[in-house]
Amino acid sequence: MKKLYSILALLLIASLALSACGGGATGKFKVAQVTDLGGIDDKSFNATAYKGIEQAVAELGVEGKYLESQQQADYAKNIQQLLGENTDLIVTVGFLLGVDTASAAKANPNQKFAIVDYAYPDCWPGAVEGKDCGSTTELPNVLGLTFSTDQAGFLAGYAAAASTKTGKVATFGGIQLPTVTIFMKGFEAGVDYYNSSMGANVEVLGWKTADDAGSFTGNFESLDDGRSFAEAFVQEGADIIMPVAGPVGLGSAAYCKETGSCMIVGVDTDWTVSASEYSDVILTSVLKNMNVAVFDAVKAAQGGTFKGGIYTGTLANGGVGIASVKGASADLNATLEKLKSDIVSGAIKVGG
Repeated sequence: MKKLYSILALLLIASLALSACGGGATGKFKVAQVTDLGGIDDKSFNATAYKGIEQAVAELGVEGKYLESQQQADYAKNIQQLLGENTDLIVTVGFLLGVDTASAAKANPNQKFAIVDYAYPDCWPGAVEGKDCGSTTELPNVLGLTFSTDQAGFLAGYAAAASTKTGKVATFGGIQLPTVTIFMKGFEAGVDYYNSSMGANVEVLGWKTADDAGSFTGNFESLDDGRSFAEAFVQEGADIIMPVAGPVGLGSAAYCKETGSCMIVGVDTDWTVSASEYSDVILTSVLKNMNVAVFDAVKAAQGGTFKGGIYTGTLANGGVGIASVKGASADLNATLEKLKSDIVSGAIKVGG
């Protein structure tokens, strides 16, 4: 009998210890984000994605945190730290984390991951898996959060074409990546649609889908590059510019505000909110609602319905959108709503 009591006591102690470590039924579901470079307050990718975790904390009662990456070497280190903390869902942000996320996911097949603006398979002919790319196959424990920003970019392009006074609009990117050029392709398609439907001839500077070529700063950091690119486009006659280059675009916005010579189409977030100091020169913004995608991923993981693969944010599910257009007439707003409905229904095809 004494031996039995001893065994029961040991079992009770072990149970309490597991609960204290978060392994018990009463432990909170733990979600954490590994940021890309730029920090949690970048007013773009990292900040918007983390809003989804903050919403999950408020509405789902999960425990949320983030680890900031100061350099690319921090990606794998931060992921490993979260693995060691028994994090239930690890959210990584951006294409630069693609290889490290895939490597960790393959080494820890029972760990759930979501990666913002990326998906697997991501390898191309000649690429070395684990070095140049993350995986040649889809990963069952990783949900890639992707976005059809060409759909929202189409609406922004149409709005820009309807709003230009000079008949020329422009766009440029940071680095020529699919997640950048998808905005530019949609923007050009929207301008082309405006031209064909209205008998107009608005010109797009900075990108040609037919040539798969355009203007790129080569970085996502330099405000000076943003200013110089905006100035160059204005000198060519453009009065509306869409920079797809993260903080670089703030340099363009500053130039437009100081000179009064141009308007800006923001990307990723509503720039009248995230860059409110430039509200006067923001025509509209192409919204990549990463917070919606991240929240949905957390909800699925907590609820037991999580599975790997690809989530695609569209106009239909609210994953992408367009902010209000400054100075838009009632007719233009009605047309944009009709275009949105036509894209959702498939009457208008955008992208591949």
